[in-house]
Amino acid sequence: MKKALPILFIIAALIVTAAVTFSIKSTKTVDWEESFNEKSNKPYGVSVFYKELPSLFKNHKVRTVYHQPDSYLQAHSEDSYGDHVAEGSFVIIGNSDYLEDDSIDELLHFVDSGNTLFISDYYFTQKIHDTLNFDVEYIENTKDSISYQSLKYLDIKDITIDRNEGDNYFSNFDTINYKVLGHSKIDYKHINFIEAPFGEGKIYLHLEPKAFTNYNLLKEGRYKYAEGIISYLPENDVYFDSYTKIQTGYDGNVEKKSNLSWFLEQLSFKWAWYTALIFGILFMVFNAKRRQRIIKIIKPLQNTTVAFVKTISNLYFETQDHKNLVDKKITYFLERIRTDFNIDTTILNEEFIVKLASKTGKKKEDVKKLIDFINWLRTKNEFFEDNLIKLNKQIEAFYLN
Repeated sequence: MKKALPILFIIAALIVTAAVTFSIKSTKTVDWEESFNEKSNKPYGVSVFYKELPSLFKNHKVRTVYHQPDSYLQAHSEDSYGDHVAEGSFVIIGNSDYLEDDSIDELLHFVDSGNTLFISDYYFTQKIHDTLNFDVEYIENTKDSISYQSLKYLDIKDITIDRNEGDNYFSNFDTINYKVLGHSKIDYKHINFIEAPFGEGKIYLHLEPKAFTNYNLLKEGRYKYAEGIISYLPENDVYFDSYTKIQTGYDGNVEKKSNLSWFLEQLSFKWAWYTALIFGILFMVFNAKRRQRIIKIIKPLQNTTVAFVKTISNLYFETQDHKNLVDKKITYFLERIRTDFNIDTTILNEEFIVKLASKTGKKKEDVKKLIDFINWLRTKNEFFEDNLIKLNKQIEAFYLN
């Protein structure tokens, strides 16, 4: 064993070196996942917009909120334990579907006290719809992948957003009290940006979050559109809702985050970390073995059914065929709905949602969230691992809750 140990270490070192070299030289594929992550430099991250916020709001504090809005805003209310009283604009770009009723109530209270809420997303939680009394619908782009954005009261017209399979728009809202600020155009012009007064403050709802992504801000003059939208926010402190949200209660540290995450994003540091782990594990493995005769291990009979499932799952994992898995998950889910509840699943519309909620005894908003996500997935041609994970979690939650 002592003679073989140096050879094994050399082999391991060569493997790691080859892996690092291949990783550096290999051509990276473009990840078009719409994460809206403020730390991501990928096309549909929002790191450029996030870094420009301090220059857009000069002489004001830009704070990044890594916690749920309810816990953070409660902590920074009057007579609470935060280091300041939260006042200004709360900004959410994409991923607003995580908002639960408690967070929405706290955000509405924040606005009612004279502050501002800005959300740019494709759709909003049911409670926001019910509170502000509006509807959002989807129009498919049948000609090409381009839609044209404009702002009503600013000289900003026909800003293109490409790679766009369709647009969401406000089909119904309070036209007397709400103000239309922007439009999107595919076959015809439709409203996608409104201002809604609420108490002493205002709520801005926008339906094209891709306008704030790195890809669009760095292409041609598209940054003017995002800049024009943000110009509606008052000159005050900004609270930016982070993608890397901590799902626990607030502990008083608004900037709390992992110190290791930044190192893992740097290729050299990442492989240095992995190399240290590999050699550490090898050291423990070869030094932990007791020097004695090998005791023969009698293997129990294998469960071939489990092995078959593992083989099939590994096949899908290696091929990265997320679209096939997403299609199968949706197909099996709808088949079970037809079998268990005798409901026609040909058209997944509002009538279907009401009928399914009635027969299952579940909340309509929970059912709507799942069905809307399935309808959205059906419009996409390309999928990523996060889409599959999110679909699986929502289907499991549907049966467990």
